[in-house]
Formats: sequence, structure tokens, C-alpha cells
Amino acid sequence: MKFKVGDKVNFLNESGGGVITAVIDSRMVKVEVEGGFEMPVLTSELILDYRAKELEEIEKEYNRPVVSSSVKEEPEEEPESERISEISPFRSVKEEKGIYLVYEPHDQQWLLTGELDLFLVNHTSYDILYSLFLEQEGVMKGIDYGSVPPESKIVIETLDRDHLDDWSKGFLQILFHHDEPQNILLPLHSKINVKVGRFYKEGSYVSNTLVGGKALVVNISPETALEKEQNSLLAQKHGVSSKRTDAQEVKEIPLIDKHRTGSREAVVDLHIGELVDNISGLSGSDMLEIQMNYFKKVLESAIVNDYEKVTFIHGVGNGVLKNAIIREIDQYEGLEGRMASITKFGVGAIDIHIKLKDF
Repeated sequence: MKFKVGDKVNFLNESGGGVITAVIDSRMVKVEVEGGFEMPVLTSELILDYRAKELEEIEKEYNRPVVSSSVKEEPEEEPESERISEISPFRSVKEEKGIYLVYEPHDQQWLLTGELDLFLVNHTSYDILYSLFLEQEGVMKGIDYGSVPPESKIVIETLDRDHLDDWSKGFLQILFHHDEPQNILLPLHSKINVKVGRFYKEGSYVSNTLVGGKALVVNISPETALEKEQNSLLAQKHGVSSKRTDAQEVKEIPLIDKHRTGSREAVVDLHIGELVDNISGLSGSDMLEIQMNYFKKVLESAIVNDYEKVTFIHGVGNGVLKNAIIREIDQYEGLEGRMASITKFGVGAIDIHIKLKDF
């Protein structure tokens, strides 16, 4: 459920309620309770106060002027101020200073389904004026324009998964303003080109402090890379040019890369001594669970990051781990398990070949 500033709400899991005074992001709002105290609350913990809503509707109906049936009421656009919120009012922002586009799924438990919010994030000390142009149905269109204060973000649009093609290619232009700037920043002109297939890979959604949940984060430009006007006379002589960049997706270092041995290949040692520092107190089933959990995490990371072959060293033993691995890869399409090179690993390793097609 979407809430807006001014909504009267009740708490789901405790008594009481209040009035929404600010929308922080798609999952959190500020609520003013009795006594004027404001507190951050997850939207999942709130419900509209329908009794208050009904009274408001009755008052509106009673006081509403008569409108001719021939005149159609235009839908009200959401005020820009209600689309803007601080980046992270309750914690420090860890990302590098700069301009970002962020695609945040509504349902954090199912990152690959449902709607997403597209944010423009201004993680700089400058006010910005922006224009967003996107290629939709083969035509370049002006999608949105406006301003965003320093250290703030704006919701550009809520996106349907069926139309992500229309929100992945285009250009972003930005002007920077500061009342007392240490540097005058030249205008920014950035090309946007997000591969649609990235929206359907869990590894694309990273933890971050720009929005509330995991998201696909695109770094339009770090603040350190923005071009500064060094000399006004020189600028007059040669003309002021804009700084052009190509947006880059922000990625966490994949788990599989820790085991990389070559181009799209890796070797992973699943011996329990390689995974935990102390095995005292662990039963055989405990150790197998640790090994299989790590196996699954590394395999998923390899699939998401387009690896072609991963060698898992399971050891000789009694074959329990090897058989568990074979059963697990049977649950995937496009995976093939073969005995690894005996000259390199003896009989205690298995090669998994990944033949999944990219989206």
C-alpha cells in the first residue's frame, strides 16, 4: 500500500497511530504520534485509519462544488515535493559521492518479480537540475525533469517488469548549483544503457545505503569525476563544455571471483577445514550442511556472473558430499557434472559446466 504525507494511520502490531509527515522511501515513512514526536516506521507495519478516511470523504462530498458532467476532472499529479526524500536520514551513506540511478524492487523477498521504483539519487553537496530522456518504442522521449536538493533522492517512476525495455536506454543531463561553491561544476551529459537481462539476475541487486533495500544501482558519475571550470577567462575563450560519461552499474565483488583461476573458470575447495576455523563440536551432518550451503552460494554466484566451469574439490571420503552435489545440480537446467582431471585433483573433484543462456 502506498502512503502519502497527511495520511492518518494506525500501527498494525501495537495500539495507537499518527499522521505521516514524510515519505522516506518506498518502504519507510515518518509518523508523528501524539505529543508531536516523529519516528521512522516501515510501511508494512502501518494501515490507513479508515474511520478518519471515511470522515474526510464525507466532508469532501458535502463541500464539493457541483461540476458539469461535460467537464472531466483531470487526475492530480503527485507534487514533486512528495517524491523527494533524504537519501538516508538515519544512517551514514557509504557509497562514493556522485549521481546515481537506482532500481529498487518493491518485494525484497522476490527480487526478480513485481514492480520497481526508479530513483535519481543526488549524493553530492550541490542542488541539481535534471532532464531524463529515454528511448521508448524506438523514439527518444523526454521523460522527466526537475530539481533535487543535496543528499536527496526523487522517485522518477514505478516500473512494470513488462516494460523495462522502455526504462533502460537513454540520456541524463544535469546542471549543478551551490550558493558558495568551492568549484563550479560543468554540466553533465551521461549515456544510460542498462542491459535488461540484469533485472532478472539476483546478483544484480546489491545491498546499499542509497535506498532502503537491495537494488540495481547505476553510477552515473562519481563527484570526483565531474569536470570543474578551472579558469573563467579560459572558459570564455574556449567555451564551456559539458562533461560526458557512461553510466556504470555498481556491483558487489562476486563470491565466485575469490576462487577464479582463469577466464570464466574457478576452483573451489569444499574441505570443511577450508570453510570454518574450528570444527570441534560439529557433527557429520553439521559439516555437510556447511559444505552444501557454501557450494550453493558459489554455484549461484558463478551462474549469475557468467562463469563456464567451476571445479569443486569434495575429497574422497565416503562419497556423501559428492552424491549431495550430484543431486543438487540435477535441480538446475543447463548444468553438467563431470569428473575433474585426475592428474590435477585425483578422484576427489567434480567439474560443473554451466551452459545457461543469458537473458
